Amino acid sequence: MITLVIATRNAHKVQEIQAILGRDCRYFTLDHFVAAPIVREDGSTFDENAQKKSVELARWLLKNPRFQSPLLVEDPEQRGPVLVLADDSGLEVDALGGSPGVYSARFAHIGTDIPGNAPDAANNQKLLAALKGVPEPQRTARFRCVVAATPVEVYDNLRRTTALFGDVLEKRTTLATGVCEGRIAFGPSGRGGFGYDPLFIPDGHEESFAALGEEVKNGLSHRARALALLKKWLDQLEGKD
Repeated sequence: MITLVIATRNAHKVQEIQAILGRDCRYFTLDHFVAAPIVREDGSTFDENAQKKSVELARWLLKNPRFQSPLLVEDPEQRGPVLVLADDSGLEVDALGGSPGVYSARFAHIGTDIPGNAPDAANNQKLLAALKGVPEPQRTARFRCVVAATPVEVYDNLRRTTALFGDVLEKRTTLATGVCEGRIAFGPSGRGGFGYDPLFIPDGHEESFAALGEEVKNGLSHRARALALLKKWLDQLEGKD
């Protein structure tokens, strides 16, 4: 059985990942590793940020074997691969030149001295203000998600591996990308989802992600599409294909 360490504390994101990848995996999150370092997402692309988060958490686990115990299965013969999973995603709005992009989560804080991510409501409000007067045909946008999976060798003792050094972990990391095209509404709708979901209407629908519900969203979202690609790779890893 594959063990996945998801590099997030976002409960909504964890639920979405579990719903798409299924129950055949063992799941852990950063809530199980409270001492894990906070990774600064300073990449210029989603690929860079996703890989950095995944690799840095994998490297931390390798350097700190005492934190590996939750990942261990009692019977060594039953131990499957252990992978650190991280993603970076955001909204690209054509009328804004692709913004907010990698700054989606902290969009409302750009140009201020406020650190960290901004509240969803503030980000949505800033987006609507930025698109004021832009007609519907020009409000095209897309959600983009990149998921990174980095393998970790878990040990019963304090052995270390050469994967701690150089760019070995980066080379072993698998990336999967998903995109969902749509448009930005003139106002929020729906009570589900998170982030920009109340404003994003995916192609082929007239309701926002927040109004469509989790089941529909999980079938066509950017993260769903990236995870679907990753699931195929995981199935091959387990020899299911």
